[in-house]
Amino acid sequence: METRFSLYTRHYKPLLGLGLPIIIGQLGIILVSFADTIMVGHYHTEDLAAASFVNNVFNLVIIFSTGFSYGLTPIIGRLAGQQRSGDIGRVLKNSLAANSLVAVLLVLLMSVVYMNLHLLGQPEELMPLIRPYYIILLISLLPILLFNAFKQFADGITDTVTPMWILLTGNVFNIFGNWCLIFGKLGCPELGLLGAGISTLLSRFLTLGIFAGIFFFSGRYAQYRKGFYSGRLNRADFTALNKLGWPVGLQMGMETGSFSLATIMVGWLGTLPLAAHQVMLTAGQLGFMLYYGMAAAIAVRVSHFLGQGDMRNVRTSASAGFQLILMMSAVVSVLIFSLRDKLGILFSGNAEVAALVSQLVLPFIIYQFGDGLQCAYSNALRGISDVKPVVYIAFIAYFVISLPAGYIFGFVLDWGLPGIWMSFPLGLTSAGLMFCLRFHKKIAKA
Repeated sequence: METRFSLYTRHYKPLLGLGLPIIIGQLGIILVSFADTIMVGHYHTEDLAAASFVNNVFNLVIIFSTGFSYGLTPIIGRLAGQQRSGDIGRVLKNSLAANSLVAVLLVLLMSVVYMNLHLLGQPEELMPLIRPYYIILLISLLPILLFNAFKQFADGITDTVTPMWILLTGNVFNIFGNWCLIFGKLGCPELGLLGAGISTLLSRFLTLGIFAGIFFFSGRYAQYRKGFYSGRLNRADFTALNKLGWPVGLQMGMETGSFSLATIMVGWLGTLPLAAHQVMLTAGQLGFMLYYGMAAAIAVRVSHFLGQGDMRNVRTSASAGFQLILMMSAVVSVLIFSLRDKLGILFSGNAEVAALVSQLVLPFIIYQFGDGLQCAYSNALRGISDVKPVVYIAFIAYFVISLPAGYIFGFVLDWGLPGIWMSFPLGLTSAGLMFCLRFHKKIAKA
């Protein structure tokens, strides 16, 4: 007889099989972020502070766009569970079109922000560094969104290995480009932060080109390519993609938005706190990408079981995925705690920045549980296509709870940078608890 423990553990292997390639690809992104931060930080502290501001502003739209593309995964997952390859190709075609339109909207929005950067209260000495770097990242939005569509298609059909290798290839190119263009190696101009931006832009076009080439010319996706060519852009697919994509994008955008707005508050404290904030956010991406890699596997498994009408495994696969994420969060917490006195020195040669970084380790460890919980169950809700409530939950958690708490702790109580960071556990844990309750309530009614 199957025990309650084995009921969950039998999901570990397929979840890891799907999730590990996604995690490896995500870790590659983290490696590039680490390399960017280390190289820029050792080039100049002002460049690091400027990168912190621009990256966190763009993280908002990049995470939103990633969330929007996630609306494709449960649709593809259900179709794959029903072996409808022709429909999968058609939906991908519509997803590429929808992502292109969203890219245009985001470019227009971020252009308005660019014209009003002077109103955001950042140190004046950083503006000559901020502006050109901002423009480079603005150009890179379209390849990000188109790549996301291909990646979510591949994840939905459980081919998580191909995106992994493409991402790793782009990451190697990006790091090499950073070395050449930041420091002026191999005859390249020494461009500092601007060089890091150019390298990022080129790597994003490279990964998009590789994925498009594999889809359109390799035999691997031939069965889906037929549906892509024969299928038409249509209102039904557009409606389904937008119905799922916008709520997920808004949920993830609000989460990232709370961090981005917190970064603006950190900027009020000065250049050194902003640099320390960037160092710790970069370290924090390690946990987030691990959790979201496994959470993406939860969404795929849940959507497949939903397509087969197997509600018992919908529930247990989500719980098993969260158990794996809890194990990951423990490892991340131990790692960051053991490196608490070395992180600042690793990313910046400035002793004051290193001292500020060490003060952020405790709130960082506290929020790992909440981050893992919200990753797991927001993706479980995505897997069952119950995404509209996540928008309201995210608003309450991040804008009603987290941001006001950050201002109160940081400025009213005068706790400074650690006070702003103490708001993150409140927002993430409250979101995770509400997502979890919603998922189990929805499944109980099915």
